[in-house]
Amino acid sequence: MIRVVGMLWSIAGTVLAGIAIIIVLAVPSFAGHAMQYIPSAALAGVVAGLPVAFVVARMIGKGATS
Repeated sequence: MIRVVGMLWSIAGTVLAGIAIIIVLAVPSFAGHAMQYIPSAALAGVVAGLPVAFVVARMIGKGATS
């Protein structure tokens, strides 16, 4: 299961980091200091991807299809 979590984390972390970076660039109040906020947003996205990966891996392990 840990292999599945690792693979899913690489996907989910990348997607969530990208979403967080896009939010930083799209919100005008954040865009002024984007270079300071982008690393934090990317790290937050990667960290947030870990619980998502665990939940999805557990669902895959149980055979959940819906």
